[in-house]
Order: sequence, then C-alpha cells, then structure tokens
Amino acid sequence: MTIQKKLRWGILGAARVNERLLPAIIEASNAELIAIASRRAGAAVETLTKYAPQEKGIQTLDDPEQLLANVDIDAIYLPMANDEHAEWALKAISKGKHVLIEKPMALTVDDIKAIESASKQHNVTVMEGFMYWFHPQHDTVQEIINSGVIGDVRTVRTCFSFPMKSARLYRLEKDMAHGGGAMWDIGPYAVHTARKWFDSEPVAVTAMAKLLDSGADASLSGVLDYDDGKYAHFDISFERARRSEYEIIGTLGGIKCHTVWQNPEDVPVVSWWTDAGEQHQVELESANHFVLEIEHFSDCVLNAKSPALSIADAQENCRTMVAAIQSINTGKVVNLR
Repeated sequence: MTIQKKLRWGILGAARVNERLLPAIIEASNAELIAIASRRAGAAVETLTKYAPQEKGIQTLDDPEQLLANVDIDAIYLPMANDEHAEWALKAISKGKHVLIEKPMALTVDDIKAIESASKQHNVTVMEGFMYWFHPQHDTVQEIINSGVIGDVRTVRTCFSFPMKSARLYRLEKDMAHGGGAMWDIGPYAVHTARKWFDSEPVAVTAMAKLLDSGADASLSGVLDYDDGKYAHFDISFERARRSEYEIIGTLGGIKCHTVWQNPEDVPVVSWWTDAGEQHQVELESANHFVLEIEHFSDCVLNAKSPALSIADAQENCRTMVAAIQSINTGKVVNLR
C-alpha cells in the first residue's frame, strides 16, 4: 500500500487572499495544487497567472462544480464571499472533500453545526482558516505567560484596521447580516485573538459601530466580559491606519505582539514589561504562517490528526460575533451564557 505524501488541493474561488494562499499551497512541503475554479469567466486563469506564473499543469476552471467533481482533489481551500462559505463547504463535504474554510467559517452557529454534522457523516476534516494562529511568535507569547512574569491575565486588547482602498469597496456593499463590513472581514481575527488568551469563553458582549447606508460597518469596537473583572477589548476599522496587534495585561505586567498579520519577510517583534521595572523586546525569526497553516491542515488529513482549530472553536467565535452585532442593533449588553 502506497502512503500518500502530499495532499492534493483545489481552490474554490478567485478571491484576493489567493495572493498569499495560492503560493502557500505550492510551497508547502506536503501539499500539491491541482486546480483553481471561479464562476467568473477567466478569473481562475488570471489568478494563477498573477500569483504563480511559473507554475505549469495546474487546471483553471470556470465551473466550481467541475472542480468538486474531480476525484484527484482531496482538499478544498474555500475563499468565496462570506455568505457563501456554508453553502459551498457543504457541497465540497458532500463530495468527500476536506475543507479549509477562510474565516469566517459561516455567518451563523447553526450553519457551522451543519458543517460539523456533514463532516462527521462524510468523515472529512474541516478547519476555519486563521493563518495567524500558526505563526511561532504566539508560542513565544504563551511561553512568557506560562513563566508567570506578567501574573494572571486580566485584560486583552486587540486592534485590526487598515484604510479602505477603492478596489476593496465591495466589502461594504452587503449589510452585516449578509457578511458585509469590517466585522465579518477583519473582525474574526480581532475576536479570535481576544479569545485566545483566556481559559474560558466570555459571558457577555457589548459593541458599537459606525454603520453605512448599506448596513455594513466601517468601524466597530466591543468588549467581551469574562466575569470577575476580566475583559477583552476589540477594535476594528476600515477608516484607521493599518494596525494588527494585541496587548495582554496581567496582574504583574504586560505583553505586546506588534504585528499579527505578518508578511513572510517581516521580522516579528514581541515585547513585555513588568511593574517591577523590567522592559524586554525580542526579534524572532521570520515565518510564513500561510505555508504553516497549509502544512498543518495537510498533515492532519494525511496522518489522521485533529486540527489545532476545532469546529467547536469556530462556533464560539461565530457566537461571540453574532452577539456583538446583536448588541449594536439593540444598544444593549448581550449575555452569552
């Protein structure tokens, strides 16, 4: 019996994120890109030509259904529009494909539960695509917390923003209920990062936003209540200077991750301090978290391992985000537990 050494991938959609993910699949040591498909005529070949012009033999299709029918493809990377994730993930799963779903996994907890049920029925692996999780810099942050130098974690602050360019205005065309705006675009990172550093889930959430005529949010801020005076603050915007950082404040000091959305060539910087007067900053080795994400997912499928990011985690992130939107719409604190 031959042991499969590489997971064979197909990309379902010609989204801009392919600038990073398509080359990552090609570069990953245990992955092979077989095909890319888009419903827009010529978009698949345009994407391949733009982001991997040196590659030969990769199929480009104008019919996503044709890609799903390809028995030579084991796994799908799904970067379609946010409100299409659930529909196409279920289609891929029904064809026996493993699926890496670009964040958010879906817009409702019920849709994520349906994805979970289908994945069990068809015995496939599904994971939400949070590439940042796989960057080694966060292991360094965890090691600092584990050392006890900052004491018990009491507050987390996350900030994700960039000024919206005209080419990206399509992100503001749909209202929040249909996956539009900053909340469903960069909000998943802000909320997920805020949740990462506590050993429990929030009990309540409150949020406020600047809503456009389309019903999309241009800027949004919120607070997660972890009870006992522990809080996570998240701030996202398409109207502010570029920021992708988080800060963790403990009883004895704090830590800052200066850049969460790392480019492969960027030098990661983590700093920490204590009330006793210590000040530290470390520069870490560069890493491509997109490649690491693909290699992790491929390894999980090839070797029957559980992904680092569970579907239960995706449900909790979605539940928290939906509650934040409810808080915006009602002007009230929304209880989660």
